Amino acid sequence: MPRPRPPFERIALLLQGGGALGSYQAGVYQALSEAGLHPDWVAGISIGAINSALIAGNPPESRIEKLRTFWETITRSPLGMPILKGLEFSSDMEHQFVNQMRSIGTLMFGAPEFFKPRFPPPIFTPAGNPGNLAYYDVSPLKSLLERLVDFDRINAREMRFSVGATNVRTGNFIYFDNDTHTIGPQHVIASGSLPPGFPAAEVDGEFYWDGGVVSNTPLQWVLDAYPRADTLAFQIDLWSARGDLPRDMIEVDTRMKDIRYSSRTRAGTDQFRQMQALRRATAKLLADMPPELRQTPEAELVAKEADSKVYNIIHTIYHARKYEGSSKDYEFSRRTMEEHWESGYSDMTRTLEHPEVLQRPESPDGVFTFDLALQGRKEPRK
Repeated sequence: MPRPRPPFERIALLLQGGGALGSYQAGVYQALSEAGLHPDWVAGISIGAINSALIAGNPPESRIEKLRTFWETITRSPLGMPILKGLEFSSDMEHQFVNQMRSIGTLMFGAPEFFKPRFPPPIFTPAGNPGNLAYYDVSPLKSLLERLVDFDRINAREMRFSVGATNVRTGNFIYFDNDTHTIGPQHVIASGSLPPGFPAAEVDGEFYWDGGVVSNTPLQWVLDAYPRADTLAFQIDLWSARGDLPRDMIEVDTRMKDIRYSSRTRAGTDQFRQMQALRRATAKLLADMPPELRQTPEAELVAKEADSKVYNIIHTIYHARKYEGSSKDYEFSRRTMEEHWESGYSDMTRTLEHPEVLQRPESPDGVFTFDLALQGRKEPRK
């Protein structure tokens, strides 16, 4: 028997960028789907934009299948090498070596039906079109998206859909949103066009890079949206801002990536909590204010920001194993993809075991945050 819908006006799924780590988000979505928690709004950056399109561009009963097809397609070995599923490693060092070899294969040969090396390389490309200035060609991704995503469904707005990108010319961050845009493959590709690997994507005469160049997390876009609504938000991050001190140069690079691409999600959540506390306090003061004062220009001004909405922000973060190293975002092997998928499924399944996740908050600020790892409900991975 399906569970009743949680007491929120909106369920939002927010997907951070992170390349090959993105199958973690697919596992998270599978757990949400099996629990009957289907989002009303999905927003993503980079690989999160691709996963968002696969979710919003398919009916609920087909979404897991399409996510699985995408991830199995792009993690086939370009050289026909075995998957190595079930192989046991005697040490993290041995496992890291195999992962590094697979990531080198990705650098040299690309990922099937996702991206391929550009010939000639960009160093031999004459100055001109920024859409040619990259090490890889992402035209295979366009065909794959057209095969797996029903863009007419996205544009029918059965679910709100948003993907973030960076305007190369102005440096401004933009969201392509089906409330304001007619969405096509080019918008999804633009959100994931991380230089210098991938070229800038052209959309309506402008060129765009990956949204992660400015911000890798779509949380603020959803929380600041008008009209405000009681929201259950699942924020799925692929990079952890918190971590151990690095012990070697590989770990230095890994730690730097984690900090850079985590986009300070927790800090953004804390700031939102403070702002929402002010909005709710303002709403209460306005309700108790004499009518003659409520009609003053000053009161009308603050009334625009006042509300009594509530928010549950459920924060799930992938914590990489030590052996994954700094190439974890471009190690597109099937074995590792399955590990990430299973981790996402497990983390969200355990999160949903806590009933408070789906209950309306009763705190004065109206904001409840939950993090399975931070709140001591799970041992960190070694």
